[in-house]
Amino acid sequence: MKICKTILFLFISITSLAQDKILSLEEAIATALKNNYDIQLAKNDSAAAAIDNSYANAAFIPRLNATGSFVFNNNDQKQKLASATTTSRKGIRSDNFSSSLQLTWTLFDGLKMFATKDKLAEFVKLGEINIKNQVINTTADIINNYYNIVRQKQQLKAIQEQISINDERVKLADKKLSVGLGSKPELLQAKVDLNAQKAVQLKEFTLIAQLKEQLNQVMAIALNTTYEVSDTIPFDTDLKYDEILTKSEERNPLLQLTRKNIDISKLTLKERKAEQFPTLNFNSAYNFTRNENKLVINQFTPLFNRTLGFNYGLSATIPILNGFNAQRQIKQAKLDIQYQQLVLDNQKSQITLAVGNAFKDYELQKKSLALEEDNLTLAKENVMIALERFRQGVSTYLELREAQKSLEDGYNRLIAARYNTKIAETELLRLKGDLIK
Repeated sequence: MKICKTILFLFISITSLAQDKILSLEEAIATALKNNYDIQLAKNDSAAAAIDNSYANAAFIPRLNATGSFVFNNNDQKQKLASATTTSRKGIRSDNFSSSLQLTWTLFDGLKMFATKDKLAEFVKLGEINIKNQVINTTADIINNYYNIVRQKQQLKAIQEQISINDERVKLADKKLSVGLGSKPELLQAKVDLNAQKAVQLKEFTLIAQLKEQLNQVMAIALNTTYEVSDTIPFDTDLKYDEILTKSEERNPLLQLTRKNIDISKLTLKERKAEQFPTLNFNSAYNFTRNENKLVINQFTPLFNRTLGFNYGLSATIPILNGFNAQRQIKQAKLDIQYQQLVLDNQKSQITLAVGNAFKDYELQKKSLALEEDNLTLAKENVMIALERFRQGVSTYLELREAQKSLEDGYNRLIAARYNTKIAETELLRLKGDLIK
């Protein structure tokens, strides 16, 4: 009784869901690209790099600093001169004020400032590629999750078809028993099989609800949001291996990220080499100082002194020996370039392998799909014949159960082939870098 109530409740829930708005795949992707947390984090990192780059030109601008101080003194002094004259005073007060405006302009630093500016620009491009990579991965997650829900909906329809056949079996077994042509075990087995299918239906309802919550999380919307999805799984059956492999070497975000890291490493090497050259600065300052003594004990000490003026000049820093630190950093920068090149070669090998495996799976699933479509047609016809033979009393329920099992397996294989074909197609497009334009 409790099972029946639960089934009725879930059936009403599914019926109400059918009245919800249909969420298309395009809408799900658009929502995820707007709200997804991983994409937002990638955008935040890119924005930080853009801020750094916007100040890159500041490296060419002089640095201007102002300083100032105001000091009040209250001292006791005692002086003894060579003439044996001794003078002492207490509470001698003086006020000292100084200020300075200092300008430093780097005229030459081995062209390091230019390498740094280019490096910051490359970090901005790296951030953009990171965003693209995250967008592609999120889009792939959305597609896989969305069509997994569609897959389970198709599975639910197959289960409901099995339930209707089992329900018919129960009616026929009950009728045969009532006229003395059947047996009680036959009726009981039919009811057991019916309840088993209803239990599977309950699990399927729960799985669909869980997958929708998972999709909601990826889209970063309220987890209790309800909607319906489409009923079919479309796929492209004309993907070409050579085209995908060629385009993946050009467009794959992981390869683009590694290539950009190589560019950044080369600019880092330029920075390290530039540190071997002299640095030439233009320096200038405007200084103002004022000292006022309220009382002095030395007649040659002024009561008031003020100095102000402007100065300028050049300064050069020539690196001679710093513990071979510059050579060490240059060697490390060269090693980093070699390391990034090895990473690139490794990723190319992995992506080539991944494309090959995904394409083999894609071809397999397409062939399986065509085969299972034919098998399902045969299985449906076989069940209809077995059910009619059972109705006429010329076959046993075991024959009908076997036909039902073949139909159930056929549905499972067909639905899995549809979904796996879509998964393989999505993976190929992800590796190609073509899920988004």
